Amino acid sequence: MLFQIEASGVDADGAIALFWRNFEADPEGRAYADEAVRGIGEHLADLDAKIRAASSNWRIERMTRVDRNLLRLGTWELAYRPDVPRAVVLDEAIELAKEYGTDDSSAFVNGVLNEVAEQVAGKSKGGDPGKSET
Repeated sequence: MLFQIEASGVDADGAIALFWRNFEADPEGRAYADEAVRGIGEHLADLDAKIRAASSNWRIERMTRVDRNLLRLGTWELAYRPDVPRAVVLDEAIELAKEYGTDDSSAFVNGVLNEVAEQVAGKSKGGDPGKSET
């Protein structure tokens, strides 16, 4: 759905409706997918800012669509779904990158999401993720 939104410009609700007309999922998985798509759309600027900060050598516009959207999903889960363990977010994103990305996608997604996770953890502890504590 995220790929479709980006490629076609359709809004989240349109992408969700079209997707579920063509595919099936268990109710829990469907509800989570819908929540993720809407949440990513709602927080896109914040998510992209976190990804940019974590991938200083890569412009987000130059990332592949698959990598960019996996990073958005993982970043949304890390930042807005504290009930999902960090290890689960990273493992799932890496597996999806291996399945749907390029040969380099899994390492790239792993590196960027690890940095995002550190940033999110730093903010949740009240620290500035850009500064080390001494």
